[in-house]
Amino acid sequence: MKTRPKTALKVLVALVAATLIIPGVRSLGGAAKGPVDPGVRGGAATAGGPLSNLTSDESAYFQDGFNRFTEVEVVAGGTNNGLGPRFNSNQCLSCHAQPAPGGSSLAQNPLIQVATLDGARNTVPWFLVPNGPVREVRFKKNPNGSNDGGVHNLFVISGRTDAPGCNISQPDFLPAGNPITGQGGNSNLVFRIPTPVFGAGLIEAIPDSAILANLQSDTSAKADLGISGHPNAHLSGNANLSANDGTITRFGWKAQNKSLLMFAAEAYNVEMGISNQLFPQERD
Repeated sequence: MKTRPKTALKVLVALVAATLIIPGVRSLGGAAKGPVDPGVRGGAATAGGPLSNLTSDESAYFQDGFNRFTEVEVVAGGTNNGLGPRFNSNQCLSCHAQPAPGGSSLAQNPLIQVATLDGARNTVPWFLVPNGPVREVRFKKNPNGSNDGGVHNLFVISGRTDAPGCNISQPDFLPAGNPITGQGGNSNLVFRIPTPVFGAGLIEAIPDSAILANLQSDTSAKADLGISGHPNAHLSGNANLSANDGTITRFGWKAQNKSLLMFAAEAYNVEMGISNQLFPQERD
């Protein structure tokens, strides 16, 4: 079993928890009527670093998490062994780097090189191009017509010099469509791009009561600005509560995860094929 120690998950969570929220949210009191797009902001990124008021221990914890966020995983033979057998990339940073560590995908897609790194025999899927976004792919249906919906990893470790004897195959992503837009081609595929994790620890710290109170506050001002929303909810409109403690879940594309610890453990398993205490089963 390729495992990641629980401590590593905790420090990765600490990294996410300590990153800065991108500023620029217009206050309700001084906002012009109607939403305004300020355009692309210039200058250096103001997110991705530690909060300014961390203690020395918290700063060390952040730095340790940052190091783990950037480390390149291997199958065997190195200090970061654990990659595979199916994976999307070999480090957190390759999918979360723009405009700073913890962000979204780079303009130059790093997965092109990851596909054949260390002798791997992967073919680059048609929807990954050097000047296009990092994409994660889900299959809508299984071959027998039943619902799927799960992540099908882009790459396998077959052929890598640190994975002798492995001969598992990539999924079939054909027929091809437009490689830039991702449209057309295999109609069974749906794509996701990496979402930034800036300020996620602060989001985790928001009490449910504050979320529900904000929903009911400043309703007229928010209506003027075109702002609306609701807690993560089922189609019925009811808040999607954790089945364990009844709190509002908030992380992931469907806000399906309750905590950053669960979120990080899932990412280790699904994105890099690394089993761990919360997700102990290998990718098949």
